[in-house]
Amino acid sequence: MGSNPNLQVVGFLFLFAWIAEAPGPTGRVFNVKDFGAISDGKTDSSEALLSAWKEACACDGMGRVFIPEGTFLVGPATFKGPCKGSMVFQIKGLVKAPADLSKFESDGWIEFHYINGLMITGGGTFDGQGASAWPHNQCPRTVKCKLLPTSIRLIYITGATIRGISSVNSKLFHMNIVESKNIKIINIKISAPEDSPNTDGIHIGGSKGVTISRSVIGTGDDCISIGPGSSNVSISNVLCGPGHGISVGSLGKYPNEKDVVGLLVRNCTLSGTTNGVRIKTFASSSPSSASNFTFQDIVMKDVYNPIIIDQEYCPYASCNQESPSRVKISDVSFTNIRGISASPVAVNLLCSKGVPCQNLQLSNINLVYNGQGGASTASCTNVKGASSGKQIPPSCL
Repeated sequence: MGSNPNLQVVGFLFLFAWIAEAPGPTGRVFNVKDFGAISDGKTDSSEALLSAWKEACACDGMGRVFIPEGTFLVGPATFKGPCKGSMVFQIKGLVKAPADLSKFESDGWIEFHYINGLMITGGGTFDGQGASAWPHNQCPRTVKCKLLPTSIRLIYITGATIRGISSVNSKLFHMNIVESKNIKIINIKISAPEDSPNTDGIHIGGSKGVTISRSVIGTGDDCISIGPGSSNVSISNVLCGPGHGISVGSLGKYPNEKDVVGLLVRNCTLSGTTNGVRIKTFASSSPSSASNFTFQDIVMKDVYNPIIIDQEYCPYASCNQESPSRVKISDVSFTNIRGISASPVAVNLLCSKGVPCQNLQLSNINLVYNGQGGASTASCTNVKGASSGKQIPPSCL
């Protein structure tokens, strides 16, 4: 018997609430109100938070920056290491970004740099106030565009846990993990309207050993996206929707991109998304590779493209299609993928004619089309692989 997505939602929310209310970490506490932060939602408390961070970072042992209940207008702000000990950023209240884009000199809102041992927790919420910024986002239309601010960014962080927080209405990405390693993201909730542009839930780039689990993500773009240079990424027990699904890529947009190696996506539910599990690469790209991916035990509920590889990806009005993609995709398995497809083509594997996909495996696929006009179908182009077990739609491998 298949799992009930509604019960999964209840379970996720229960776990999220339990973790959010769990006892906070120990360590010397630096309450931002003691440094002048004002919880009226109007007074800029950036300097208070930065001052609390500076003292916590300089203290021996664990330093804990504490943001109590209330609404604090903050940002942009960068919290830098290295610190003497591990750091905790404990948010119980609401941290709100400026709505005015002129307040941002760069494309980041809350950033953490060069820290060994970081926890972000507390049950509070980061509000990116993105609605005022989304009309200014030109990136869905042109490759040359100014990036709007990402809500939370980790850069050169080693050993971090993000647990029991919420992020709402980011201007661009909600979270961005950059050149970091050993990152755990557990029991978080991310939300933005379905039509909000480029509001990816979590984007990972150039990072190793990232684990995302027991979380609820609904956005206007990818719930989770894995970019170039990422390795050993694990995603489990995530409820995704609305959004564009769980994606590798896009890859091949820039010269000399690093490979993506090692991805496990399992026990996830995607509901009402445009894509389910996806690998996307641009044509006319520099050589790189994407390999050793496992997509397993995944439920699709009214998903338009449940299983998709697109090596002719083009999100703009036009793209350079003069030559095929040179991103080599290999050793990818799709196992126990079941549910409802919102389009007739439930499995679409469009690989590059320059470097065809190698060793793709389809095992126990059961994706039924929910519309009129017949059963679901599968399409394979430039693919080498095999299938086994139940195959609905009939396998094209």
